[in-house]
Amino acid sequence: MPSLDGAVVLVTGANGGIGTHFVHDALARGAAKVYATARSPRAWDDERIVPLALDVTDRASIDAAVAAAADVTVLVNNAGATPPSASLLDVTEADIRANMETNFFGPVFLARAFAPILAAKQGSILIDVHSVASWYAFGGAYSASKAALWSATNSLRIELAPMGVHVTGVHMGYVDTDMAAHAEGPKMLPTQLVTTVYDAVEAGEYEVLADELTQEVKAALSGPVEALYPDLRGTNA
Repeated sequence: MPSLDGAVVLVTGANGGIGTHFVHDALARGAAKVYATARSPRAWDDERIVPLALDVTDRASIDAAVAAAADVTVLVNNAGATPPSASLLDVTEADIRANMETNFFGPVFLARAFAPILAAKQGSILIDVHSVASWYAFGGAYSASKAALWSATNSLRIELAPMGVHVTGVHMGYVDTDMAAHAEGPKMLPTQLVTTVYDAVEAGEYEVLADELTQEVKAALSGPVEALYPDLRGTNA
């Protein structure tokens, strides 16, 4: 089974609430080192944590991270962003493209860049953080970017499996972070999410449905579209 014990982990978006817990929980599970990456990395109070500058939308920054972290065995694609509007009709073209750069192209190109490094080490792991928005289109460009990443993760899983790299995709609803501060309703604690993810990874699972909402939405995908989006029933004349 995949394991965090003795692993060298790289976490994108490490400054955020979820990213911080990915860093600390990896160490608690026996990781030897964690590269905590962000566009502007912060200082950490643990010598096992290595701050590393990384802009996932910049190819040169990705290449520099690969060169600096050639010992990575676990890549956690956690960094993400939300556009200014949830409407695909109202948001600007530039905002749509920027959201795809961060949420889709960034993690895909990072996974491609680290693939040879991961494949060279037995028991390596790739974790892609999606969202329930991968399956439920309430977020406009955000949902589209996460749906694209979900598809890419499935493709990467198939391609990396013969190389010995375990790929886990993560889906969840709102998590109690700054990104979801505007949202109403129940929210998972970041520590709950990360514990669930790492437990699933070490159990050899390929997909994490972290909460009841996500489980319900995925189950509904096999039904008619209007069952998932009941408001559509009132729009037919």
